[in-house]
Amino acid sequence: MKALIVIDVQNDFCPGGALAVNGGDQIVAGINAMMPKFEAVILTQDWHPAGHSSFASSHDAAPMSVIDMPYGPQVLWPDHCIQGSDGAAFHTGLNTHAADTIVRKGYNPAIDSYSAFFENDHTTPTGLHGYLQTRGINDLTLVGLATDFCVNYSAIDAAQLGYNVTVQLDLTRGIDLDGSLATAKTAMEKAGVTLS
Repeated sequence: MKALIVIDVQNDFCPGGALAVNGGDQIVAGINAMMPKFEAVILTQDWHPAGHSSFASSHDAAPMSVIDMPYGPQVLWPDHCIQGSDGAAFHTGLNTHAADTIVRKGYNPAIDSYSAFFENDHTTPTGLHGYLQTRGINDLTLVGLATDFCVNYSAIDAAQLGYNVTVQLDLTRGIDLDGSLATAKTAMEKAGVTLS
């Protein structure tokens, strides 16, 4: 079975949002058009408590600076996708009615979660893998935001878990922090992810 995994198409990652990805809203119509081609549609949603440890404001630090956390380097982001806020809501144009399930991530205040499969310690699962296994899904196409962070981490984890993974690049947009977009594409290809 094939599933479309729609990563974090939320207001805060779209123009006007707290952590806007350039052109983030331009992929919504294309994602909606793809949904009927898949046997399952899964949405992920960044879902941070206020004061999350990945927020620059929690460390009195500059946004986009990097600190060492117990699980490794952590980019410090502007406050974004706070639980229940308008910024955490899905883009109003996204067809959420087509979703079989929604996977929320980043809700542990002490650890960030880029991947749809694991928190950033690379060991604490989100539950998505178990869901896909019980449904017999082994072929994944990933779209959404942002190419070089949450899409990248999700795609690599999925490939390492044994899924056949494609990232549809025209339906993603990246942040490109210090060359992170090119680095992410190389890493995904090295992991066996198909970039189309």
